[in-house]
Amino acid sequence: MMRLLVVTDAWQPQINGVVRTLERTIEELDKMGVQTTVLSPADFRTLPCPTYPEIRLSLTTPVKIRRIIERIKPDAVHIATEGPLGMLARRHCMRTHRRFTTSYHTRFPEYLAARAPVPLRMSYAWMRRFHNAASGCMVATDSLEADLASRGFRHLMRWSRGVDHKLFNPDYPRVLDLPRPIFGYVGRVAVEKNIEAFLALDLPGSKVVVGGGPALEDMRRRFPDVHFTGPKVGEALAAHYCSLDVFVFPSLTDTFGNVLIEALSAGVPVAAFPVMGPVDVISNSGTGVLDNDLAAAAKAALSIPRDRCREYALRFSWEASARQFLDNLIEAMGEESARLPVRVAAE
Repeated sequence: MMRLLVVTDAWQPQINGVVRTLERTIEELDKMGVQTTVLSPADFRTLPCPTYPEIRLSLTTPVKIRRIIERIKPDAVHIATEGPLGMLARRHCMRTHRRFTTSYHTRFPEYLAARAPVPLRMSYAWMRRFHNAASGCMVATDSLEADLASRGFRHLMRWSRGVDHKLFNPDYPRVLDLPRPIFGYVGRVAVEKNIEAFLALDLPGSKVVVGGGPALEDMRRRFPDVHFTGPKVGEALAAHYCSLDVFVFPSLTDTFGNVLIEALSAGVPVAAFPVMGPVDVISNSGTGVLDNDLAAAAKAALSIPRDRCREYALRFSWEASARQFLDNLIEAMGEESARLPVRVAAE
């Protein structure tokens, strides 16, 4: 059995696309014969991240990280985030000449620029240095790969995403008793998600925001006519998707947008800006409308058949996503992959 170590600064109880992607990938890898250990903030004392207390920053040392990795003796190491744990694991791998992979989940330079006057050039220089040390950096879409390649990122590998078709399906009863049509957003309520671009739109019916985050209370005060549900998970989340007439995705900084295919799997058409993420996921599928005029996109999406959205979403599976991830690991290890269990490497 292959032993994989996943190092991530984003983990439970956080609710976001990174955590959901890692959870589902690990579940599928287990079925493929991969034994995964997660090194996360749950293993250490933590401090809240400034301006974003829901994110916990681990307090540990290089020596502790070295001892943990040496005890686990992983066949492969994947560093999912660029936080304190990711940096320490990267340092250990480089000092011991151990190959490792990374993944580019979050456009931190843009996120940081939304909160502080930090030039993108400086942020990307640091991110490039972090990821170029890896044997492979996994990215979710064509647009992201092209963007990072133009900035000097190397060893880029494709790793798409999946959706739980059983959970996110069109058959839940509608749980929102609001004037229709209902336009909704699902995800973190934070400044970098550009939610205000949705909330300020002149649209008929109702607007709904499902999720929590550092900007939630401020948004509630500023937009009293919007229905904020707070965070939802599992079947409650799936039922809220089903209650929407259009899923509005105002983000300009996401690398993929797992919520896009969750909405589609629930039979809900998408309205979004024509930017990275929506351009790759929606493309020419006819399941959404991409327009710089977000209000126009939202209204036009009302005419899209819900069964078309569901059918398109069935193309995305977590099994295929995990297989792609595993293939990337084996490729990135190069000659070292010969040491992996034959059953895993040959599948």
